[in-house]
Amino acid sequence: MRSIAVTVARGLPPEAAVGLPVLRRRPGEPLRIAQVAPLIESVPPTRYGGTERVVAYLSEALTALGHEVTLFASADSRAAVPIAACCPRALREDAAACDPGLWSVLQLRRLLDRAGHFDMVHFHSGYVHFLLDERLPPYVTTMHGRLDRDPAEFYARHAAPLVSISAAQRTPLPHVNWAGTVHHGLPRDLLRPGPGGDYLAFVGRLSREKRVDSAIEIARRAGLPLKIIAKIDAADALYVEREVRHLLDAPGVEFLGEGDEKAKQALLGGAAALLFPIDWPEPFGLVMIEALACATPVIAFRRGSVPEVVEHGRTGFVVDSIDEAVAAVGRLGTLDRATCRAEFERRFTAERMARDYERVYRDILERRAALPEDPAQEIPSWPRHPS
Repeated sequence: MRSIAVTVARGLPPEAAVGLPVLRRRPGEPLRIAQVAPLIESVPPTRYGGTERVVAYLSEALTALGHEVTLFASADSRAAVPIAACCPRALREDAAACDPGLWSVLQLRRLLDRAGHFDMVHFHSGYVHFLLDERLPPYVTTMHGRLDRDPAEFYARHAAPLVSISAAQRTPLPHVNWAGTVHHGLPRDLLRPGPGGDYLAFVGRLSREKRVDSAIEIARRAGLPLKIIAKIDAADALYVEREVRHLLDAPGVEFLGEGDEKAKQALLGGAAALLFPIDWPEPFGLVMIEALACATPVIAFRRGSVPEVVEHGRTGFVVDSIDEAVAAVGRLGTLDRATCRAEFERRFTAERMARDYERVYRDILERRAALPEDPAQEIPSWPRHPS
């Protein structure tokens, strides 16, 4: 399967390119980049938190490429880059926290106070900044969540450049201003290849769309134990108590709690396969590449990004039903774990992710620099509403 790591858009519309003057850089010169992270988790999080983990890995990898990166995040973040603290601690850890929107506005205020310092601002959450084009340097926003429920009218009114994390993610909104598609990546040495074993693994959230109940059924029918590391969000607590809790107590099922990076390494490295029986349009699915980094194949349902990440018959199996997943467990012996690790190193490292984003940044900057000095006067605005 051909890797779709990055696709850079051509012909950004004028509305995507207004704002503070571009700080002129020679080709290849290091950039000054602001990474603006969600405040709900630290960067990286101590436990579950895919977006914040990716922001940490990206920030560090961009720094390794020679760029100057500043991370706007919670004060308890531990990424190895300069941090502009925007709240005392991750909001998830602060039970007495006020409306999180207040902290997000303060985060944006702190960014605006330093906006003239940066060549590029990279947002990973929120939408309020779309209203501040004229006060921001060139910027891009990575969409980390599902988009099939978003109103198209919103994107018709705001032409700011966006990055998708899979080709599948952007399917519901093909006509918005996509600046690129960049698959997530992990530090090459974060997780080590493991020997595998005689059990199956599930890692994620205990939520309806992640379908741990399907994973339990697949493992039971395949005759293998299932070990689970999973987070329980407050929004999913009632679902877990009503529909999942009794399944976690079934023979052959071991629930290990939320777990940390060390626990994830042990679980995935020792598993025969990761089960990923999702029932929603998964934007990316970081755990799939975490499994591949551990040399562990993935059995995943054909939803969202799965066919872009898992190469059927080489790094796992892409299936359409529980019956097919059970049959795939029986074919795991035909896969080479070394191939899983090799594909991770080829397609899903943090260095590859950083280089892809670097191309997106430079493409946006080149197009901004090519505009007239006063685009508001010399470029007609695009229509906001259909006539």
